[in-house]
Amino acid sequence: MKILVAEDDDVSRFMTVKAVQQIGYECISAADGEAAWELYLKEGADAVISDWMMPGLDGIQLCKRIRQMDDQLYTYFIILTALSEREYRLEGMRAGADDYLAKPLDRDELQLRLIAAARVTGLHRKLQEQARELERLNREFFESGRIDALTGIANRLRMQEDLRAIKARVDRFGDAFCLALFDIDHFKLYNDTCGHVAGDEVLRNVALALAGACRSGDTVYRYGGEEFLAVLGTPNIELAGTIVDRMRASVEQSAIAHPKSETSQFVTVSAGVAAFYPGAGVSIDDALQRADAALFDAKQKGRNRVVVFDPEDEKETEQSAVT
Repeated sequence: MKILVAEDDDVSRFMTVKAVQQIGYECISAADGEAAWELYLKEGADAVISDWMMPGLDGIQLCKRIRQMDDQLYTYFIILTALSEREYRLEGMRAGADDYLAKPLDRDELQLRLIAAARVTGLHRKLQEQARELERLNREFFESGRIDALTGIANRLRMQEDLRAIKARVDRFGDAFCLALFDIDHFKLYNDTCGHVAGDEVLRNVALALAGACRSGDTVYRYGGEEFLAVLGTPNIELAGTIVDRMRASVEQSAIAHPKSETSQFVTVSAGVAAFYPGAGVSIDDALQRADAALFDAKQKGRNRVVVFDPEDEKETEQSAVT
């Protein structure tokens, strides 16, 4: 435990520091209240023993300053004074002091106060450690509740929260972004042929491929079943189509064998892309429905391809096709 002694009388300060050190504690000292405050800010202290009457910043004022910033570690504060009247002691306690010592200093009384100081500050440290651990656990619980347990990517709850935040940003700043819905081609047939354990592994690998191929700042979510949603931070639908096609290609290049696929010898995905612009009279749900319509069109056109929904002329245009 580190003790800060604030005492303007040289002899009293020397005797107090010596007594603290003989008891076995580390001790630093200052010759007045302002110097003690600067030293406290620089080095900190577990406990302060301060004379009441000092020029400039007195012991009560020093105590009040320390209490105003004691938001992390609690500092035990002892007033050292020759004043014995009850009202003076009450004033010190109301200012935030924990205890007092009468002058001339009695070493046994000092040791009693420092034992109490060690217990109180130790308890505060333990409580703060527990509070930090609880905060960490709450943070982990919060994050884990927003991660899909199977694939390890963001889940639907996280998606809904992020979409609400994006909608607020669109309304406030006029940003725009694009959405892409992915669906694993012939996934039911894969499950029926290879089993659900292998199907779960496919979901994990597809999620990894999609997340690894998108740009920093873009996010991939488990939308449900074998469907995934990507939120792309670009307002350019053509660029979005290019990014999504790269993500589609990444899945195929993972070379996960699909023994019963009519599209490819490997597991593939189809995707639909739509844009969300501010002031266009289109909600996020509308944009999702447009992406879903484009995804359906990609399925109809042979799968393993990306179809972009054109928001200007309400036409769906095929971005790319790989068979």
